[in-house]
Amino acid sequence: MATFIICVILIVFAFLALRSTRRKMRSGCCGVNEKPVKKINVRDRNSAHYPHVEHMRIDGMTCQNCVTHIENALNSLDGVFAKVSLDKKEATVRMRQQLPERVLRRAVSGAGYTVMAITRNE
Repeated sequence: MATFIICVILIVFAFLALRSTRRKMRSGCCGVNEKPVKKINVRDRNSAHYPHVEHMRIDGMTCQNCVTHIENALNSLDGVFAKVSLDKKEATVRMRQQLPERVLRRAVSGAGYTVMAITRNE
């Protein structure tokens, strides 16, 4: 009986791994079949004008187009200046006025990525 249960568990794990791999192979990197994404530039890039800073750990980034998608989503919010690091899988979000965490999460998830954590600089 124990052997049967272990076999069932292994089959379930194999199925989940295969399904995850198929999804990743189907979707691929966002930069594979696209032209580079046009970047939304922030007019005021002086960080001293943005007193509120939050760091967002983001999952799902694989290329520079991903970085641009996330920066565009955040920089399209009023009073926001965001920079994203692909290596760190993190966005530094500077704001003129503190925005609710849900607004930042919604912007990133709307671009197709997952916010893992948000930390605030005090």
